[in-house]
Amino acid sequence: MHDVEVPLGNRSYHILVGVGNLSGLGEECRRLPLKGPRCAIITDDNVRPLYGPLAEKSLKDAGFEPLIISLPAGESTKSLKWVDFCYQQLAAFRLERQSFLVALGGGVIGDLAGFVAATYLRGIPFVQVPTTLLAQVDSSVGGKVGINLEAGKNLVGAFYQPRLVICDLSTLTTLPLRELRAGLAEVIKYGAIYDADLFQLLEATLPVLLQLDLQHWEPLVARCCAIKAEVVAQDETESGLRAILNFGHTIGHAIEAVSGYGHYLHGEAIAIGMVAEAWLSQQNTGLSPAEARRLAKLIAAAGLPVRYAVDEERWQKLLHAMQLDKKVSQGQIKFVLLSALGRALWGQPVAPEQIRQSLASTFADEAAST
Repeated sequence: MHDVEVPLGNRSYHILVGVGNLSGLGEECRRLPLKGPRCAIITDDNVRPLYGPLAEKSLKDAGFEPLIISLPAGESTKSLKWVDFCYQQLAAFRLERQSFLVALGGGVIGDLAGFVAATYLRGIPFVQVPTTLLAQVDSSVGGKVGINLEAGKNLVGAFYQPRLVICDLSTLTTLPLRELRAGLAEVIKYGAIYDADLFQLLEATLPVLLQLDLQHWEPLVARCCAIKAEVVAQDETESGLRAILNFGHTIGHAIEAVSGYGHYLHGEAIAIGMVAEAWLSQQNTGLSPAEARRLAKLIAAAGLPVRYAVDEERWQKLLHAMQLDKKVSQGQIKFVLLSALGRALWGQPVAPEQIRQSLASTFADEAAST
């Protein structure tokens, strides 16, 4: 098992990456220690029958009294409606400030349950147990929690760190292939923005990874978590360096909003965003055409989309969504762009006309076919 620390002073916590370690959830919670005895597991209708009983038993065996709250699966659940549903369930169960929450599921559940934890009784502890690749390498780490509005993704939220993250890689074996590929988008992102050696490793081992050899996945997931931990430790509230984690997200989040949450998985939208933003990086920050092609080729080889067709009506909706993005400053849409694979620059202003060109360009098809 790999143990990765997120060093944040008295709010530091550990990410435990291994195979089969969900069964130790209760004992790990007792070690923290998390008081109780009441606690709640927030999960969804897909994950509950797979891993709810194991999580519940582990907590009960450790002396806790868990309530299970199961929500509909999918991005549309990340809303005020379902946050309120959770509040009502927790109040009826008489959860206290000494109690805690467990987020058992993918990124939607982690974000929503973390937001509930941050706001219920003005904040109670929570533990992340991510069950998708995307959540394990990205959304469960770093303390960004929140929900969507119709106007845009993650417009309501907080920075609220978990007390512990347990990544049980065996949960990936029940993940649909489409979800696994979507998670790979975030893994590829880490190589693109921070670690050229990781990017090269992905190029070499992608076929094995898609066969879900967990021995290969454990060090890879741990490395992604370590990169995010390094970045978050330097810039917890995204005033500078942490913004590099948003590579591909400015366009990707807009695609999610315009297409209707759930039409594209998060990782699929980010994949399209990374390819478009690689083109913008060529135009603005010196990314070489060869490296831009490598990025697009790896994304396509992972089975992820690289294009998003836009007509005038859709473009105007995309532009509106991007203008609501949290990274907009003084009316300017700011991007994370690459100067080379493994090196990212944040806060790069890009004119709307050039953004549209990045989506209309044939670059994606040309790059992915080489």
